[in-house]
Amino acid sequence: MVDPARYAAEKPFEDDHMERRTLGKTGLSVSELGLGTSEIGYERVTQRQINELVNAALDAGLNLIDTAACYGAAEEMIGRAVGHRRDDYYIATKCGHASGLRLPDWNPELIEKSIERSLKRLRTDHLDIVQFHSCPIDVMQRNEVIEALQHARDAGKTRFIGYSGDGAAAQWAVRSGIFDTLQISVSIADQEAVEGAIAEARAHNLGVIAKRPIANAVWLAEPDRGIDWYYRPYRERLEKLGYGFLFEDAKTSVATALRFTLSVPGVHTAIVGTTKPRRWSQNAALIAAGKLKPTQYNAIRTRWTAVADASWVGQR
Repeated sequence: MVDPARYAAEKPFEDDHMERRTLGKTGLSVSELGLGTSEIGYERVTQRQINELVNAALDAGLNLIDTAACYGAAEEMIGRAVGHRRDDYYIATKCGHASGLRLPDWNPELIEKSIERSLKRLRTDHLDIVQFHSCPIDVMQRNEVIEALQHARDAGKTRFIGYSGDGAAAQWAVRSGIFDTLQISVSIADQEAVEGAIAEARAHNLGVIAKRPIANAVWLAEPDRGIDWYYRPYRERLEKLGYGFLFEDAKTSVATALRFTLSVPGVHTAIVGTTKPRRWSQNAALIAAGKLKPTQYNAIRTRWTAVADASWVGQR
């Protein structure tokens, strides 16, 4: 696994300002960077580390935290760390996808229980967004599971409902008119959605949350280190794409990759995960220059169009 510490900025970003964008029809003003919390749930970190990490993120100007019922103890740890600062951030979580409540059938009753558990763990009386977690199309076509989310919204347990996933299911979710937000993979190594689901989401004014926005920085991994199944597709794609900026210093290459994702029309925020407290001020510094110049953005897109084949689909 790549160690993101390799692209740390030399100095912390001293300005706590981070640009904000309106998250589509939700009207929420969200920071360009959000905190992804899968690392919190899957890696061995202490509550003290999480307290420092999440508070540092909020202090750096970040105001969106993304989590999921299946991210181990992430929800509970976030609640302990910043439950007392609830007015300082928006919280988006997910239900389904092996959430710990065993949801092989996407049972409406279990979805409701998952949402109740998230509320309790996050120490809040409401969620800002609840998202279906990689829910298949045929399941979403069963009205009862959609109604479970809608009932939670109507009851004030969540303000908005969203879909988190990729490919055809993401496009179906956008076209359905049911959801307020879309969370989808998009990066220099994952551009299928740029002219697909993201373009359609933009037309429908959905809020778009980019996941895996720097392609896990796989190009920084040592050549002789093994890359597991989750990272391998991005590594193989980038080897073929051969973007010149990937051969520059680590900080520059990561900044370019992240700014590319934030330059995609329709993307409102990009969630980045870490277990390092100072990462958020450093990430803010990486994107301080704003969107890429059109020439650089178009060059990345043009190269993708020339090289990508039909198998390069969105990666979960």
